[in-house]
Amino acid sequence: MKLTDRINRIQISPTAAVITAADQLKAKGVDIADFGPGEPDFPTPDHIKQAAIDAIRGNKTKYTPTGGIMPLREAISAWHRRELKSNYDAKECVVTVGGKHAIFNVASVLVEAGDEVIIPAPYWVSFPDIVKYTGATPVYVETSVEDGFAVRAAAIEKAITPKTRLLILNSPSNPSGGVTPPGEYEKILAVCRKHNVWLMGDECYSHFTYEPNQPFSIASAKDSKDNVIIIGSVSKTFAMTGWRIGYAFGPAPLIQALVKLQSQSTSNPTSIAQYAALAAMTGNMGTVPVMLAEYAKRRKRIVEGLNAIPGVRCALPGGAFYAFPDVSAHLSGPHALAKDTTELATLLLDKARVALVGGDAFGAPGYLRISYATSLDRIEEGLRRLDRFFSRAEAAA
Repeated sequence: MKLTDRINRIQISPTAAVITAADQLKAKGVDIADFGPGEPDFPTPDHIKQAAIDAIRGNKTKYTPTGGIMPLREAISAWHRRELKSNYDAKECVVTVGGKHAIFNVASVLVEAGDEVIIPAPYWVSFPDIVKYTGATPVYVETSVEDGFAVRAAAIEKAITPKTRLLILNSPSNPSGGVTPPGEYEKILAVCRKHNVWLMGDECYSHFTYEPNQPFSIASAKDSKDNVIIIGSVSKTFAMTGWRIGYAFGPAPLIQALVKLQSQSTSNPTSIAQYAALAAMTGNMGTVPVMLAEYAKRRKRIVEGLNAIPGVRCALPGGAFYAFPDVSAHLSGPHALAKDTTELATLLLDKARVALVGGDAFGAPGYLRISYATSLDRIEEGLRRLDRFFSRAEAAA
């Protein structure tokens, strides 16, 4: 079978592959300490679920406008204004089938073959492949654990060329938990404006930041609209990953282009899920601080536990719900456990029954991504298994 070059340029999401492998073992009755999924382990709040039930009973099951029902676009704009100090209205907002869909569509309407897109590393696994699918070239800018994996404006400016079309900046970051400080983010925006480069801010984890960090959007900066695209989602904030509702903010002509593309691909997001998202955006947000407090406890424990394991070092993440330990000590020398973290992650699943994702998938050789969106009991069990695995390796060396 001959497939197109564009589909052959990309690979299946490595995180999806890990989830599939872990699920196959679970289906056989194998007990897995699962640190793979990048989704809250909390249920969707009851008032949101009830809104979906009411939508079904009210026969709100027909096609909607392609860009989303107007009450939802208005509610998302109002919510973002209240929570993150932006100034968008409904015509500058489009509702999408999850945040990933919004990112894919933005790349499709802004980026083409010959362009370059700057992506700070470590990066979310889908960013490079989405860029490659368009025929453009990803350009990676390295960040360091010493800087909390926050990218700097000077590094961005150094990477810009006449071909640069877009910068994708995810803060808080998946996989590292890095948070770009507001002052630095504004400097990055100034660099993008100077060079006429679009800045796409992925705010999927905006409300999961730990002290002293606070939720921040670059859309709150003065005169940001001309160069900024904001990507958001109800997935993490409201524990609604499977509902598949995301959104994008940007200048009205860009939003119109996104709606045009959506009209010829997915059409509208699911009507029922839109009404559930409307309840999320207009309802009580009391579950958010509850989730954040629990994540903070888990973060403390998992980082302490990882740092107690021989040959493992882990910095405290500033946001999201991922630990990002450095295991490079186990990948070099005569007693190396594996040639890279992809192979190491496979070993950990096969031998220790721990599911996680190798850092190679995120442009971070030597690191592992561990999601602590799971219970403290499972975290303790996973830490025991990791300690046993790496301690035996240390003893054998």
